[in-house]
Amino acid sequence: MAPAARSEQAVAGEFAFTWDDFRTLAALVRAESGIVLSDAKANLVYSRLSKRVRARGLSSFGDYCGLVERDAAERQALVAAMTTNVTRFFREPHHFDHLRDEVLPRLAERARRGQRVRLWSSACSSGEEPYSIALALLAAMPDAGAHDVLILASDLDPNMVAAGKAGLYPAARLADIPKTLQGRHIEDHGAHFRLGEAARALVRFRPLNLLKDWPMRGPFDAIFCRNVMIYFDQPTQDAIWARFAALLPPGAPLYIGHSERIASRDFALAAQTVYRRQA
Repeated sequence: MAPAARSEQAVAGEFAFTWDDFRTLAALVRAESGIVLSDAKANLVYSRLSKRVRARGLSSFGDYCGLVERDAAERQALVAAMTTNVTRFFREPHHFDHLRDEVLPRLAERARRGQRVRLWSSACSSGEEPYSIALALLAAMPDAGAHDVLILASDLDPNMVAAGKAGLYPAARLADIPKTLQGRHIEDHGAHFRLGEAARALVRFRPLNLLKDWPMRGPFDAIFCRNVMIYFDQPTQDAIWARFAALLPPGAPLYIGHSERIASRDFALAAQTVYRRQA
C-alpha cells in the first residue's frame, strides 16, 4: 500500500493532524530517543499529544511541530509523552529469583570484603524496578547500606525519575511485593506506602537517554534493561547491547524483557531472558 499523502489528515479530531505532522513528530522522537513510530501509531500520537497542543494554546499539530523544533523543553515533553511506562514491583519474578540465587550471595561476600558493588536499572520508569532490586539486596545483605553498594536508576523521562526519588506508591501496589520482603522496609502512608530509608538510600536516580552520552564508567555487576529495546530498530539495539557489554565484567548478568533477544557474541543466554557477559 502506498503511503498516505503528507497533506491528508492522519487522524480526525479537535486539532488538524496531517501525515506531514505525524512524520515530522515521528522523526523528532526517533532522533531524540530512538523510539520508532510506524504509521500505525498515528492515533496513539494524536491521543497522547493533543493535550500538549491544548495546553500550549495551539490550534493545530502543524503549530506544535513548529514549537518542538525550536523549543528543547517541549521536545523533552514530546518524548516523555511518547514513552510507555508500564511497570510494577517484581515484574518478571524469575529475574529476581535468579538475582537472589545466582548473583547476590557472591556480591554480598564481595561487599563485606570491602569491594565495590554496583547494579544498574537502566530504564527505571517510576522506580519499582530499582526498589525491587534494593529489597532483594537487603534480604540477602541487611547491612548493605554500611558497605560500598549502590543501585543506579536511570530513565529518559525526568517525571519518572522524580517519582522514583519520592518512592511513594498507591497502597494497592503493595500486593506486588512479597510479604517476606516488606517488613520494616515499607512505611505506611494511608492510601499510599513509601519505601523505607534503607531501600531508598541504596538507589541513586538520574535522568539518562540511552542514545546519548553515559557519564558513568562502570563496571556494573548486573544491568537490568527490560522491555525497552522493543521500541528501537535493530542497529540501535545492537549499539546499546555493545555499550552494556563494555560496562559488564565477564560473567555478569544482563536482564532483558520477555519479548527481547540478544544476537551478540558479547553475551550468552544463561537463564530465561538472562544473558551473561562473555569473556
